Amino acid sequence: MEERNLSKSLDIVARLINGDEISRDDKNGRELYEEYTTNSQIYDITNSICKKLNISVYEYENSIFASAGENNRVFGYSNDELKKEIGVRLNKELFVCYFIIYNVITWFYNDTDNQTFNEYVKIEDIIKTVDAALSGVVNELSVVTLNEIEENSFKVIALLWEDLPVVTNEETSARAARGSKYGFTKMTMNFLIKQDLMVENEGRYYPKKRFHALVRNYFEEYKGRLYEIMKGEA
Repeated sequence: MEERNLSKSLDIVARLINGDEISRDDKNGRELYEEYTTNSQIYDITNSICKKLNISVYEYENSIFASAGENNRVFGYSNDELKKEIGVRLNKELFVCYFIIYNVITWFYNDTDNQTFNEYVKIEDIIKTVDAALSGVVNELSVVTLNEIEENSFKVIALLWEDLPVVTNEETSARAARGSKYGFTKMTMNFLIKQDLMVENEGRYYPKKRFHALVRNYFEEYKGRLYEIMKGEA
């Protein structure tokens, strides 16, 4: 029995590491989902293995997902890898993408009731949200307790973003580049689609179950320094 439970747990971990969704509604994952949710030994073994591998396991709407833990060099991205994956070259450009992702999250969620605000988001919505968020933060820099690196980082992000045109003449809805706010946002959303977090339909971006699972647990477990600064808790 113990050998069987270990084998099933390893099957679950392998599927999660490969980025597969294990769901009660999926015929290929239903058996493993039932094993995980009904067999306490398999549940404990799976979570123990993932913890040692610095992988977080999340449940959402009868599905199980995994995400690389903080500073996970094996299953996560390094800064250089992430820049290449998104399509940017400089750290400040990557920081802008981080900030865009944060604003995508807050478009759908806040931290108080963990309920979604909107069904979908458009590129234009994100640009307006980032404009407003950066303007608010920069205006409050003098009263928010930041160290020198944090303050300079927000200034760099704001300056880069403000210097960008909203869109360039060469860009189309199918093409993204670093030359505009539209381009940066489009590249970031393309990355979220590749990570199986969003799906796009006629210019509307809808969050998938994996997105909801990660965001809900983000607010519960991490929040992070950026969250503290944006909420004025620094």
